[in-house]
Amino acid sequence: MQQATEWTEPPHDCPLCPRLVEYREANRAAHPDWFNGPVPSWGPIDAPIAVIGMAPGVRGANRTGRPFTGDHAGILLYTTLTKFGLAEGVFDARPDDGLRLTGCRVVNAVRCVPPANLPTPAETTTCNRFLTYELQRMPQLRVAIALGVLAHTAVLKACGIRQSHVRFRHGALHELPDGLILANSYHVSRYNTNTGRLTEPMFHDVVRAAIARAAAA
Repeated sequence: MQQATEWTEPPHDCPLCPRLVEYREANRAAHPDWFNGPVPSWGPIDAPIAVIGMAPGVRGANRTGRPFTGDHAGILLYTTLTKFGLAEGVFDARPDDGLRLTGCRVVNAVRCVPPANLPTPAETTTCNRFLTYELQRMPQLRVAIALGVLAHTAVLKACGIRQSHVRFRHGALHELPDGLILANSYHVSRYNTNTGRLTEPMFHDVVRAAIARAAAA
C-alpha cells in the first residue's frame, strides 16, 4: 500500500477541503448540537474485514458521529453484520444503542459530509491518506468490502492500484497484488434498496462470501 503522509487522523476542524469546510461550518451554525466533523472509523482494529463506505450522510453520521448511524443506509448494513456474526446487539440508529462491532471495522473513504451526499474526485483523493492509514494499521485485514464505485476506487488508490486494472462489479471478489481481497457491493443507500438495485439477499451474498474468504486467508 501507499505510505500515509501528514496526519494519521483528520482533526475535528480539518482544513484540507475548502468546500467541505464551508459545508461543515454551515451545518454547525444550523445544528450546533450535531457532531459536524470528520467521522472516525468504528470497530476493532484487529478485525479481518473492513467495510468501506463513501462519506457521512448529513443527517446520519454527520449528526451522530458514528458511521452509517442515523439514516436509512445503516439499517441493511448493521442488521446484516449482526446476522452474520460481525456485530452484536441491536441497531437502533443511535451511537448509544449498544451495538458493538466484533468482526469488522467500518471506514469511510471521505470522512466529512459533502453537499448533496457526493464528494468530488479531488476531495476523495485528498482524504485518501486517511483511508490508506486505516488499511495499513489493521494487522489482520484480509477483505475490504467496498460499498459502491467510489469506495472501490478509493481502496484501489490506497493500495497503489489503477482503477482501470480492477473494475467494479457487484458481487465480484478481486485479489489485489498485496493479498487483500476487495469485495464489491452496490451501496446500501435508500435509493439502491428502494429501486431493487440492491436487495437484502444480494447484500447477504456479498458479506457471506467476504467472511468465507477472510476465514480461508
